[in-house]
Amino acid sequence: MPLNLIKGQIRILRSQPDGGSIRFYPTDPAAFAKLRLPVHTNRSGGAQLRLDAIDALETHYAPRVHGGFLHHQPLALAHVAADALLDLAGFAAVTRDQFETVVDATPEQVDGYILTRFADKSGRAVSLAYAGRTSRPDLASVRVDTEILQASLNYQLAAAGLVYPTFYSRLYPDLRNALTVAVEKARANQAGVWADDATTSGATITSLTDLTHDIVMLPKLFRRLIDYFALGAGSVSLDGFVDYLATRDDRLVILSAGHATGLDTIVEVTGRTVRLTRPPDDIVFVEA
Repeated sequence: MPLNLIKGQIRILRSQPDGGSIRFYPTDPAAFAKLRLPVHTNRSGGAQLRLDAIDALETHYAPRVHGGFLHHQPLALAHVAADALLDLAGFAAVTRDQFETVVDATPEQVDGYILTRFADKSGRAVSLAYAGRTSRPDLASVRVDTEILQASLNYQLAAAGLVYPTFYSRLYPDLRNALTVAVEKARANQAGVWADDATTSGATITSLTDLTHDIVMLPKLFRRLIDYFALGAGSVSLDGFVDYLATRDDRLVILSAGHATGLDTIVEVTGRTVRLTRPPDDIVFVEA
């Protein structure tokens, strides 16, 4: 799988990194433009990364409804993933404020590099991220094999069970398969999120607090639930949730069935309980 290598620094001050997203500053400010990648950058050249193939528990999610409050998943686990990412990247100490914004970091920046080939619809560089330096030339094309994948921060977080696998259609099958093996081992060991995961076993929601403080589930399903509840003026009834998902039209492929469908077809609602009928690593979402 050939990806473009970009050297740079990871800086986190005044940002809100979680276990699946972090701010990256290319050494060459024109790197994304030279590679024709429509990545959104700030005035200092920094870009938000979306770590490919993984998704971490939310620490500060704003629903699509205008003016909606920020919501989070169980913060203890969410913070473990966020802290692990920063530790793996090379930060020794990090202080956040009550809004999850980093107000102090030691060191203030660390060397890093990414392997990427596209941006998502939000302008984030979808990347494999790495700590430290590499002898490969900047902007080189790198064919990624399993060994290179396993050195990524993405893989290390997945192997530790701290994040969920969330595969998209542009990820090459060999890398997806290697990540699935790591995920299966973490799940078998009940590591990290897998100790309390309710994604397929079923999450019973009687209040919003259940969802934000107690229930551990695939972040994408959490976000869809928060968006749906935000439309209900305080109600947490699941009546109509599957119909709502159909309007969102999240397209996916079920790997074990080789079948293309929508997220609504693999979500089951029974009273106040919701679950996915397929495990996260059996799903490949179609990149919008």
